Amino acid sequence: MSAQPPPPSQTASLIPRHWTPEQALAVFECLQALRQALWSAYGPQVQQAWREQLVHDGQPPHFDPDEPF
Repeated sequence: MSAQPPPPSQTASLIPRHWTPEQALAVFECLQALRQALWSAYGPQVQQAWREQLVHDGQPPHFDPDEPF
């Protein structure tokens, strides 16, 4: 799950501009249903993958509680 979404300018070019609002809503609803189904099936694994992406590799910086801010 390391693939990053394209930048917004590229994302906008992926969406057909000829759809009616009803067609766009139908696609949105389909994607929402797919999202919910994926979350139901893989929610904890998705959360763990997000956590792993947020954690930096390497050691945390040295912390000295006596050092002033």
